[in-house]
Amino acid sequence: MAGKKLSVELIAITPDAEKVIEEAGRTCYLSFERIGANSQEEFIARLIKMGHYSPLEHASATFRIRNCSRAMTHQLVRHRIMSVSQQSQRYVNENAFDYVVPESMPEEFAEDYCADMKTIQQMYAKWRQRGLKKEDARFVLPNACVSEIVVTANLREWRHIFDLRLSKKAQWEIRKACTMILGVLKEKAPGCFVDIEAEG
Repeated sequence: MAGKKLSVELIAITPDAEKVIEEAGRTCYLSFERIGANSQEEFIARLIKMGHYSPLEHASATFRIRNCSRAMTHQLVRHRIMSVSQQSQRYVNENAFDYVVPESMPEEFAEDYCADMKTIQQMYAKWRQRGLKKEDARFVLPNACVSEIVVTANLREWRHIFDLRLSKKAQWEIRKACTMILGVLKEKAPGCFVDIEAEG
């Protein structure tokens, strides 16, 4: 069935992330005596303005994303400087898989779309009953299948992900997930993301 809402949960973030980044950044310039001369946010903003992003790699954040489509996770895992653990279709039974309905789906076709998903559920069940292992029966499953994924990336990589995935040109679902993640990171490490906004 469809209808569960996309959700994002912060699992972990480097404690005192901006302090860690300032320590790393000041190591480059041996300017430890300047700690406290201005705020960590101002110092990090200056690093970002200079294009000096490597200190942001010393802090990371881990998120669990639930009720997203496999289509979306396939996009997310293309960002290679991250660690990923995803719900397995080899081991999880997908007989009654939940699915995502595209936002662009016209109301008059929604029922037909849901009927197609039920047909695919029946196809999957048929191949399981015929003895195919889950890892092989999954070949009939759609990209609409709901998945769950845990992703960890350093804060420099999160900036890169947002640069690509918050664009108006990005697919709606990954854009929505990244907007939610950005909101959390702006609260936890504001200096690292103060210059980033979702387009339109």
